Amino acid sequence: MILYAIMHMTLMKLLSIVCPGLMKKINLKMGERSTMTQNPKFKYEDWGPTFFSLAFIKTVISVNWCSLGLEAFEGHAAPDTALFTLDGQKTSIHRFLKGTLDEFKQLVRDFSDVADFLVVYLAEAHATDAWAFANNVDISVHKNLEERLSAARTLVKEDPLCTVVVDEMTNITASKYGALPERLYVIQSGNVIYQGGIGPWGYKPEEVRKVLEKIK
Repeated sequence: MILYAIMHMTLMKLLSIVCPGLMKKINLKMGERSTMTQNPKFKYEDWGPTFFSLAFIKTVISVNWCSLGLEAFEGHAAPDTALFTLDGQKTSIHRFLKGTLDEFKQLVRDFSDVADFLVVYLAEAHATDAWAFANNVDISVHKNLEERLSAARTLVKEDPLCTVVVDEMTNITASKYGALPERLYVIQSGNVIYQGGIGPWGYKPEEVRKVLEKIK
C-alpha cells in the first residue's frame, strides 16, 4: 500500500504537468469509489490536490503501521479493547455487545431491534495539521484524551443515533481492529461475523445490511 501510494502520487504528479485533464479524470474516478464526489460539502479542489502531498504519504504509512496490530478476524473472537465514553469514563467494546452517517443511521433505524450499534471515534483521519481536506472541520491531531473527546463531540452533533465512544490515545482499538481510517464490523456473541474492508473504499453499509437481514 505504501509503495502503491508513492507510485500513485508520482504518476499523478507527472500527469498534472503533461496532461492535467487526464489526471483530474482519474482522480475523480477514485473519488467516486470512495463516495467523495457525492459529498456536497467538498469540491474537487478541496480534496483532489491533497493526494499529491507528503502528508498523504505519511498518512498511508501511519494507517498501515497501525494495521499491523490487527487481531479482529471474521469467524474469530472480537478483541475487547479499552474505550472512553464522552464524559471520560473508561469502558470497552464488549460492554456494548447485545446482552451486555446517512446509510449508517438507516441501519440503526432498521435493525435496532436485533443489534446494538456503536461508533468508535479513532484518530482524526484528516487533521488540519496532517493530511487535511479544504473546507473541512477544523480538528488537529489529538495530543491527549481530552482533545479526542472534544473532537468526538463534534461527531455527536451529527446525531449518529447510537452510542459514541473514543479509542485510547494508544490507538489500541484502531490497531486491533485494523480500523484506520474507518471500518465496519458485526459482532455476535463476542465473535466477529462480519469484517468490512478498510475505508473509505471498503466502507460498505450495504454489506452490513445483508448480514443483519439474515439475523433478523
